[in-house]
Amino acid sequence: MVDPLNAWWAQQLVLCDWAFAPDPLTLDAEVAAARLEGLGVVDRGELGWRLLEAFGGGGEADPARLLSALELAALGGAAGWLGEPRARAWAQRLAEEIGSRYHGLEAWLDALCRARSAVGWVQGDDGFSEACEALAALEHQGEGVTWEMMREWLADSRPEQALWPDDPVDRVWRLRAAFSPVLEPRAAPLDWQGLEGWLTEAWQVQGRDELIRVLLWLASQGDRQAWDLDATRLLSAADEERRAWWEGLAPRDQSAGRVLLTLVESGEPLEWAAWDWLRLIDLAWAGLCMGWLDDEEARHFALHGADMAMHRYSDWVALARAYQRGRSLFEARDLRGAFDVDWALLLQSPVSPWRTPLSEIVDEAQLEASRRAMRDWRRDPRHWVLALAAVREPELALRQGVAPMLPEARRQDARRYLAETLDLHADEGPEALSRYWLPAQAHHLNQLAADGAHGALPIAATPFGRPGRQDLAARDALGQASRHAATIHMAEKYAFHLQMAMDSGLFDAARLSELTAALHGSLSRFYTSPRRLLAAWAQWEALLPEPDQPSLVAEIRWHQDDPGSVFHWLDWSSGEWQEPGPRPSLSHFTAMALVGPLNSPAWSLPQPESERECASIREWVDGHYALHTAGELADFVDYLLEAGDRQEYQINYAPYTLNRERLASEIATLESGECSEEERNHLLRLIRVRDGEDGCNELDMTAWDLAQAVDLAIAGRQLGWLTEADFLAFLGRAHALAARQYGGWEEYARGLLAGFSFFMGETPEREAFLSGFRQALVSWLSAAPPMAGAWASLDFPGARPRHWAPMHVDTLPGDGRQLH
Repeated sequence: MVDPLNAWWAQQLVLCDWAFAPDPLTLDAEVAAARLEGLGVVDRGELGWRLLEAFGGGGEADPARLLSALELAALGGAAGWLGEPRARAWAQRLAEEIGSRYHGLEAWLDALCRARSAVGWVQGDDGFSEACEALAALEHQGEGVTWEMMREWLADSRPEQALWPDDPVDRVWRLRAAFSPVLEPRAAPLDWQGLEGWLTEAWQVQGRDELIRVLLWLASQGDRQAWDLDATRLLSAADEERRAWWEGLAPRDQSAGRVLLTLVESGEPLEWAAWDWLRLIDLAWAGLCMGWLDDEEARHFALHGADMAMHRYSDWVALARAYQRGRSLFEARDLRGAFDVDWALLLQSPVSPWRTPLSEIVDEAQLEASRRAMRDWRRDPRHWVLALAAVREPELALRQGVAPMLPEARRQDARRYLAETLDLHADEGPEALSRYWLPAQAHHLNQLAADGAHGALPIAATPFGRPGRQDLAARDALGQASRHAATIHMAEKYAFHLQMAMDSGLFDAARLSELTAALHGSLSRFYTSPRRLLAAWAQWEALLPEPDQPSLVAEIRWHQDDPGSVFHWLDWSSGEWQEPGPRPSLSHFTAMALVGPLNSPAWSLPQPESERECASIREWVDGHYALHTAGELADFVDYLLEAGDRQEYQINYAPYTLNRERLASEIATLESGECSEEERNHLLRLIRVRDGEDGCNELDMTAWDLAQAVDLAIAGRQLGWLTEADFLAFLGRAHALAARQYGGWEEYARGLLAGFSFFMGETPEREAFLSGFRQALVSWLSAAPPMAGAWASLDFPGARPRHWAPMHVDTLPGDGRQLH
């Protein structure tokens, strides 16, 4: 029985110089492929465009293109580029279009002749006239399907298979039509001629791993992040600031900068993420064509792009306009005026793959599967480090997926950073990174925030002066962060250091992997979602910006808002909690704080240091205390806790306070003659007794011995001269002694200043040292600036609790007032 569609189709191909055959798809495959190439159709992507173009972009279809499309559908089917159902579907749709526009063969042939005439065809020069006569003869002689028969068959027949892949699992590829329509969901090299060279030239991609890294980058950051950040800043900038920004760009970037300024000033949505997400889908298809991705992998990446596009755009027009803006920025020329022409086919053609509403392209089950797949790509805890570090160094976002081999130049840069910025060297081992994990710092900030929220911060006035207005304002603002755990404030810096350690290649990879897992576990414990983590980070970054560094608040908020940001696709399941470094107890942290301004704040328990670091510590211990062995140091710390310099005062100087005449006589005698260094120090201390300098005669100077004892104990632990148990025992004794001698930090600070002042050796910088020490005491007591020291956040040993409990678990163990 004659197939009406095939017969009619074959008849029309006579107009294309085909010999009449009952089935147009029986042409030899090689011949068909060669004919396609001769027509300039070099791959299946071009075939898709030609078929789509035949119907026009909402205007009058060109009859010559309709006829050409009939031939292309036959050639595509015969060459194996289209499956038979798809080829027949196109032929049927073309028959419907031709039949609806031209109500008989004569009208159809007349339209073709006029179309050919319009482009300079001269009758008889190519045999077209003879072909028309042959076609008419076929119909009139009853050897073919008449126009009326075809119209009746079309009216009664059901549509063939869809023109575009329409199975639920394949429909996502319709979004790729922004670049080239996908005719068949089973990708092959014939889909994209020159693909391998294009990937190398345009993307520097030469294999599977590189492709996956680019796909994940497009999803999570792409070009849009830099444009978004610049646009946000420019929106709030004055005209002069905008001009200065543009002038500050490199010459090669000024054209793109001008486009961005034009978009900012135009008032239309500053949104271009479709530029990244549609390219993500395009590259996923490329990976499938190359065989670098299997069907499921490629589809999951495409679904990920669709997921984000559907999240942000209400329809195809919004998607296309966003893409056009992104393309304008990328190509550094405003292409918005070309929008109608560029997108007419996809947005207006009656056969566009975008006729299905954007919101109906894929279903929720598919999207959920793709979401799991995207999280699987980032399940390695290494991605936590990358995500955090990439906020400071966005190029790191290109490391997602399989970790790349780093060039030697990058390794050398990382090693210089570790050595020059952190003083961290290979011989210390990865354990040295624990010094940058500072849980006590987080506790301190959380406590200040809780107290600030309840109006319970220390008063600004101290016995030694008042903090500066700016420092006080910074402290008072911390109450705004009371809802946000502060661990992220130090953890993001730790993550950057850890990333540099990984990049350096100096440390054991397995041990570094353990540290990344610990970081993951800690952060997912303190923050139950990416939004909580990023909100906390943005809040603390705003309150405590890094000195001399640009604020990261805008970058952090970008990650909050962008649905593709890697933070939203990390593994947030927290396993066993083991931190990257030891977490001191609250009492140990309090005891270490007894050092006060004698040294920088100790935000973590000390650990044995490298030989390089130990050399400088030994030099300090020897130069200041003449201690050379572990035994000598332990004995001296014990002496400081039992007697110390306070005993020397009681024995050698306190008696003079009872006999002023003897004191004056002793001073006069020493001033009248030559003095040795020891005698000179004795004279200076007598004068301080006489003048009661810094309250030395009234105040308990045990604080001076306590500060020295704890400071030396920390040094002894760093040198490996004290075991952890011995070190903690010394802290316990210091804590108990402080509790017995003083009632609070202010009283302790008075005693510390008195001892520091009294026992200071002769130096021309004495007044400068004392002034600096007093100012440091102001900061420690007032927490202004907040990171100066920890006294304001800690209850003094033995004192009644006076602080408000933070609202979260990010505190040190041993605090009986916690809410957990």
